[in-house]
Amino acid sequence: MSDFASAPELILPAAPAAAEPAARKRPRPGERRVQILQALAAMLEQPGAERITTSALAAKLGVSEAALYRHFASKAQMFEGLIEFIEQSVFTLVNQIAEREPEPAARTRKLVVMVLQFGEKNPGMARVMVGDALVFENERLQERMNLFFDKLESSLKQGLRDGAAAAASSSPTVDAQVRASVIVAFMVGRLQRFARSGFKRLPSEYLEASLATILA
Repeated sequence: MSDFASAPELILPAAPAAAEPAARKRPRPGERRVQILQALAAMLEQPGAERITTSALAAKLGVSEAALYRHFASKAQMFEGLIEFIEQSVFTLVNQIAEREPEPAARTRKLVVMVLQFGEKNPGMARVMVGDALVFENERLQERMNLFFDKLESSLKQGLRDGAAAAASSSPTVDAQVRASVIVAFMVGRLQRFARSGFKRLPSEYLEASLATILA
């Protein structure tokens, strides 16, 4: 998968040293929030991980649960922080593709590759994207991820509509809607299989041949 080798990745913190110096520097403003989100993402990357509790998250960071709640009002807010990272990262690249790729078919292909590559580089995020990590969490989190894929579908539909219009299709609107829906289902399916296989079945598996089929 070479189209977007620079797909964003939530970089995880280095493992803590065995013993910390007696005097620790206080985290810079916002730094602790990032550390909490990084730790949450790291826990989500464990194959077969069950529901993550704030006590387990606090233990991983070596802080109290009260320390977590000084930065986030609830665990749902922590997941919202991960979702914001997904949204900002993916749609920044969606906009870049739209600006830099004038050819509709190539634009569609690059968008699909980018989303799947993002999930592959961020396994914990992939679990959030397909809802596996949100099963026991606040319903609004899943609703937000549903809107994320609805927005992706709209972006795809516009690109497909442009391509159909250029090819003088007799019914570009209907065709674009159906094809965009199929492509999103393909992406969700690949990410879901990745998460549920313990991250063994990569989203990029046989991707070129698969795209040749669904984008034909």
